[in-house]
Formats: sequence, structure tokens, C-alpha cells
Amino acid sequence: MTRKSETMNASVSADDVRVRGVVDYNAIDWRKVDHTVRRLQARIVKAQRQGRYGKVRSLSRVLTRSFAARAAAVRRVTSNRGKRTPGVDGQRWITAAEKAQAIESLRPEGYKGCPLIS
Repeated sequence: MTRKSETMNASVSADDVRVRGVVDYNAIDWRKVDHTVRRLQARIVKAQRQGRYGKVRSLSRVLTRSFAARAAAVRRVTSNRGKRTPGVDGQRWITAAEKAQAIESLRPEGYKGCPLIS
């Protein structure tokens, strides 16, 4: 029998995949990551439809700061056709260690977009 707190807190955290304080990219449970991100996105859509804009903002903040969303973002950009092409920042994440470092380095605090050079 599972406790209520265990079933309600089934989200993915960095503590689940840490080895000696470093994220182990190969140990990430991607089904759990996808489920967590989809559940948060569904809650945002539901709040938007109900006109609860404060809730939308709050949930959006939770999503962008979550380990699952950062892991899903890194996985998405490193598994598509252009995965070996660097972006505007000139970075490429090829090895599992680089991908794990990227997950840790993605933080919304202090982010300032780079201007596009045309």
C-alpha cells in the first residue's frame, strides 16, 4: 500500500539520478520525465481555460524550473536531426556527461537572450 504523499509526489527530481552529486544522464527515467512534463502542461492549459491567470503564471514558473522540463529540453535538442549542429551560442552537447552538465546549467535566473546576428 502506498502512502498518499508518495502517489502525489511522483515527479522527477535531480536527486533520483545523482551519483556523487552529479546527474547521471543515462540513469534518467524518461517515461517519468515525460509524464511529469505532460501533467504540468495539462494543468497549465486547464488553468488557462478557466481564466485563472495567476495559476497559469505559477504553474509556468514551476514547469520552467523543474528538473524534468530541463531534462526533456536537453533530450529534445540532442536527439533531433540537427543534434551535431551548434546553436547560436556555439555549444554542442554530444556525450552523456555534457548533456548532464547542460541539464544542471539551464537556469532561468539571470538569463539574457543573445541578439541575433544577421
